[in-house]
Amino acid sequence: MKERIPKILMVEDDMIIAADISMQLTKLGYEVIGISTRAEDALKTLESNRPDIILMDIVLSGKMNGIEAAKVVLEKFQVPVIFLTSNADDASFQEALTAKPYAFIAKPFQKSHLERTIKLALQRIAVEEESTPAPEASDHVSAMEDRLFIRSKGEMVKVLLKEILYAEADRNYCKVFTENESYLLSVPLRNIEAQLPADQFIRVHRSFVVNLQKIDAISEYHEYLTIQSSQIPIARRVKEEVVKRLRMV
Repeated sequence: MKERIPKILMVEDDMIIAADISMQLTKLGYEVIGISTRAEDALKTLESNRPDIILMDIVLSGKMNGIEAAKVVLEKFQVPVIFLTSNADDASFQEALTAKPYAFIAKPFQKSHLERTIKLALQRIAVEEESTPAPEASDHVSAMEDRLFIRSKGEMVKVLLKEILYAEADRNYCKVFTENESYLLSVPLRNIEAQLPADQFIRVHRSFVVNLQKIDAISEYHEYLTIQSSQIPIARRVKEEVVKRLRMV
């Protein structure tokens, strides 16, 4: 299983600059999950697709500027923000600090500066994740005999266990995939796994818990399984257990 590629969201109202940065990020090995020209669009993206870092221009079109948007991101989504700015005066800098950014990149900038700044931010994120206790699942998920109630967009949504395909880890977040929807939760996969019945679900990899009844196929040498159109890796240490459990289903 390859190491997970860090995901970055671009928020920049100059599409020429955004496209250039996006191309540079891709060459550096990062995944750009989207380019938003307005803060409002970026916040909508965060509700369904959580990046590791946001590159945010301070000057944006729309109702919010980058500083105001970064404050919303900090309060609601806790995704690290790196500010892009062509205005380096002290007053602007002091105002931007109130949004608690991870770094600043002054425009125009060198490719090497972009690369080093993102690497330092990712390193800081990794250290913080190791030292921060995981949030309690009960704040985001509650379980009943045949269903979960998952917090989504300010509501607790009913999700029947029989409809869950699998859950995937994404750092301290996880995604729960059903037949018709996916839900992004700000709790680690182990907390969700604890809410799922062990006779129906199994951890097949450090990043995946699957519904045994939803498995469509398993590869010849048991290296991966297929659920609908998704290929999910099987860790070597659990291969025998997975095959054994499948025979019992």
